[in-house]
Amino acid sequence: MSQKALVVETPKTPFVLKSVPIPKPGPNELLVKVMATGLNMVDRFVQAHDLLPNMKYPLVLGFDAAGSVEGFGEGVQGYTKGDRVYVFYCFISDAGGMYGGFQQYTIVTVDHLTKASLTIPSNISYAEAASLPLTFCTTAIPLMAANPIGAGLNPTFDPKVNFNGESALVIGGSTSVGQYAIQLLKYVGYSEIITYASAKHSEYLKSLGATHIIDRTDVPLSALPDAVKKVTSSPIKLVHVAFVQAPDVMEIGYACLAHGGQMPTAHPLPTKPKDADATGRKIYGVYASTKIDPNIEFGKVMWKNLYKLLEEGVIKPNRVENVPNGLAGITDALLRFDGFSVSGVKLVVNPQETP
Repeated sequence: MSQKALVVETPKTPFVLKSVPIPKPGPNELLVKVMATGLNMVDRFVQAHDLLPNMKYPLVLGFDAAGSVEGFGEGVQGYTKGDRVYVFYCFISDAGGMYGGFQQYTIVTVDHLTKASLTIPSNISYAEAASLPLTFCTTAIPLMAANPIGAGLNPTFDPKVNFNGESALVIGGSTSVGQYAIQLLKYVGYSEIITYASAKHSEYLKSLGATHIIDRTDVPLSALPDAVKKVTSSPIKLVHVAFVQAPDVMEIGYACLAHGGQMPTAHPLPTKPKDADATGRKIYGVYASTKIDPNIEFGKVMWKNLYKLLEEGVIKPNRVENVPNGLAGITDALLRFDGFSVSGVKLVVNPQETP
């Protein structure tokens, strides 16, 4: 049987919508009918620039997705047809590059994750669930995981951990990553959560936990360190850089950071400043997969606790904007990332709606 998929045939070539075989699940794999796929800037970068190493072509991208279980491979236990599950980083597979979310059916490996870790809570829609996997991992790993992977704010998601009296800064608070950073900082009890974002999102970001908004349309990035000092006299011991595409954002974030502070980022390989050791400031990058070392053990804890946090409303998924025409709408929608015109929402498509 065949399905529709959006394929990159060879490196740096345009997307092609075509019919491909529905994959068959192997050992410890689920076949999932994709009901929602979240779009990310990295999808566009990989297609245009062959960004990630060791990509296999033809390639189906799509880092974030959600869907229903349709079939099972050998050794899979505990699942039933129709179970609602996350799909994340599914295309990184020895079977090739055809395991992404830009298709109507895909494969999920379950070898190191329990059913509870993959299951979507009943109060979360498929579209909302598709806003979570990549961006929540991008946030949680460098922020919550223990040193040296991350800043170690709460590696076990212990609800008793509390940073009362401390101040944090989130640069890019209205991005998907920034929204989850604000919520996690609220979860661990930061008293002041300052964010650099567009003021049009102020009410929403404050509902997530932000206490102060510095308007990026009013305050240039270069002036951010001075703007933060006008907001608080407390030292900023935690800076989360959620939007790493802006020029000099890493340097500016570091300039806002107090000596002895920590700076988790969405950058995979941040450069260590020359004075980092002397000033005791640490920077953390992230490769946002819980299927690779050294993230596997933290990933097990994270996914297990995320279900409860979502169910109880402690963590809220991104607001979503539904892109019409299923897979056929992805190419034009991804171009919106080129001009940084996606703000405050997650773009989501339903592959089953492909004409």
